[in-house]
Amino acid sequence: MSEDVASRLADLSEEIAGAARGVGRDPEEVTLIAVSKTFGAEEIRPVLDAGQRHFGENRVQEAQGKWPGLREDFPDLTLHLIGPLQSNKAKEAVALFDVIHTVDRPKIARALAVEMAKQGKRIPLFVQVNTGEEQQKAGVAPAEAGALLSVCRDELGLEVAGLMCIPPVDEEPAIHFAFLAKLAGELGLSGLSMGMSGDFTTAVELGATHIRVGSAIFGGRGGS
Repeated sequence: MSEDVASRLADLSEEIAGAARGVGRDPEEVTLIAVSKTFGAEEIRPVLDAGQRHFGENRVQEAQGKWPGLREDFPDLTLHLIGPLQSNKAKEAVALFDVIHTVDRPKIARALAVEMAKQGKRIPLFVQVNTGEEQQKAGVAPAEAGALLSVCRDELGLEVAGLMCIPPVDEEPAIHFAFLAKLAGELGLSGLSMGMSGDFTTAVELGATHIRVGSAIFGGRGGS
């Protein structure tokens, strides 16, 4: 199992490096986030043993059940919240996560600001943009991203690392990645959280700084 994981991580690193170098980027600019949602601690541990240190979870409650123990053994890991966050979970999210990728409305930003102040933590955030403007999907409308960024940075003094998106499943992801990169540039942001198992090389070619890969690391069940 651990050999398989190490091999898959090595293959991923090569693909990331190849995509980055192909467009004149330094592969070190790209952070690989292993999406560990639905996988238990016993399945995550071999990935940690293989050297992976960035992990992504979709739900606060699920993450609470497995990461405190793993963090005791691997204190240098970085845990990313990549799923929707409700304001009533802000306290738990700030306590558990190191980066939050899914800020999409002022209410969430304010709840996080309050909890960071209470807990004495400063967590980098990404503003999630609904690039496809899908009614059922989380994320701020592109036209409102600047206003939300202003609330986060100017009003609340939060650290916004960049923008995040999840393209519509039935559309060419490159269009959405390029759009997000352009929007980030206009807003003066350098971080781009975009790309998953099926399209991460395209995302890297278009400027992704954080890619979220599950199935290519863990196998078929539960990845992204």
